[in-house]
Amino acid sequence: MADLFDTLDPPRQPLAEAMRPQTIADVIGQKHLLGPGKPLALAFQSGKLHSMILWGPPGVGKTTLARLMARAFDAEFASLSAVFSGVKDIREAIARAEAERSRGRHTILFVDEVHRFNKAQQDAFLPYVEQGLVTLIGATTENPSFEVNSALLSRAAVYVLEPLSQAELGELFQRARHVACPDLGFEDDARDRLTGFADGDARRLLNLVEQVTTAATTAGVNPVTPAFIDEALSRNLRRFDKGGEAFYDQISALHKAVRGSDPDAALYWLCRMLDGGAEPLYMGRRLVRMAIEDIGLADPRALEICLNACATFERLGSPEGELALAQAAVFLACAAKSNAVYKAYNAARQFVKQDVSRPVPIHLRNAPTKLMKELGYGKAYRYAHDEPEAYAAGEHYLPDGMEKPGWYQPVNRGLEARIAEKLERLRALDREYLDEEHRHSGGNISAGRGGGDAPQ
Repeated sequence: MADLFDTLDPPRQPLAEAMRPQTIADVIGQKHLLGPGKPLALAFQSGKLHSMILWGPPGVGKTTLARLMARAFDAEFASLSAVFSGVKDIREAIARAEAERSRGRHTILFVDEVHRFNKAQQDAFLPYVEQGLVTLIGATTENPSFEVNSALLSRAAVYVLEPLSQAELGELFQRARHVACPDLGFEDDARDRLTGFADGDARRLLNLVEQVTTAATTAGVNPVTPAFIDEALSRNLRRFDKGGEAFYDQISALHKAVRGSDPDAALYWLCRMLDGGAEPLYMGRRLVRMAIEDIGLADPRALEICLNACATFERLGSPEGELALAQAAVFLACAAKSNAVYKAYNAARQFVKQDVSRPVPIHLRNAPTKLMKELGYGKAYRYAHDEPEAYAAGEHYLPDGMEKPGWYQPVNRGLEARIAEKLERLRALDREYLDEEHRHSGGNISAGRGGGDAPQ
């Protein structure tokens, strides 16, 4: 009697695995590394293996290149994932490499997501790389300058892999069609929509082709239209890891677009990040930071608008609240720019960090008790509201003996231009006061109590 399981179809191989390139000539993309005379092409031709770090976004061929290199050099291919592997797995891989060496075969040790190994785990590879027991090929989506130990980096070449272009994705799409769905038609716009959703990721494109093929076959749709793709792929998350470099690169681009007063670019990067799944309130917090750092007192409304945008999103949610974030981003880009407060704060913070703890001048101290008054606390303090122009000209508000540092230097833009005028007027009053004191004292006055320059 036939076994029940004999009648079941064997599980079908995923399209991405079925189409994995078997030779370098099959690889689509990375021409800057694999083209004639380019670094990796020369590495294959040289017959000499070397350790390397392959750095690039998901789905650009890092694992494929490592496998092809093992095949080209007739080496054993051992693979570890830093997400799932620990020191025990590393030891086992090294033990297998030693066994292979005893049989005359070299081992290529491929470590996926190598940046996820901690320092101790990365250090564990070093002696075996130095001995030549294994050739290490690490794959990472993060900048190896920050995520890979310098000792390991110094022993490996770093190759940067790039997302596939639309033309390269189009070529891959045509290959995938012949394998997965030769009888299924695609309108040109549907093909472009599918490659756009892939966002430079070859593996994602192949997975999307599989999904759409299954959906179209089930629904009896032929040819596939853009509307059908939108329906079949109801959730499109653009590629970036919310803790990864691509995420922070886009935040950097948004910040620089705001600083550069380009509202269209600011909207583009904001929408890219929201489309990619960024938390809207996180984006709101970043806009608040931009308002403080790059607009400051040149237009104090910027901070208020950003805070209101965050509150609006909290109250309304998506999509209405996202429009408030867009309004804030456009306002920031168009606002007058000043980093004067940001620079002044950083300078003051650094000074205080390195300086001694200076005592509060006695005339600025509070005197809530009789004893404190008898000790002179608050004596000779001049109440600004009782002075002309509500300003105590010549008064000194810094610790005794501390020169005026001049940290805050307003720019000549927006409201800060008026602030600068106000401060200059107050300094003029200080100079008049000191000149008058100088005349009354016969040129013999103390230098410890200079003028203040805070706007009132």
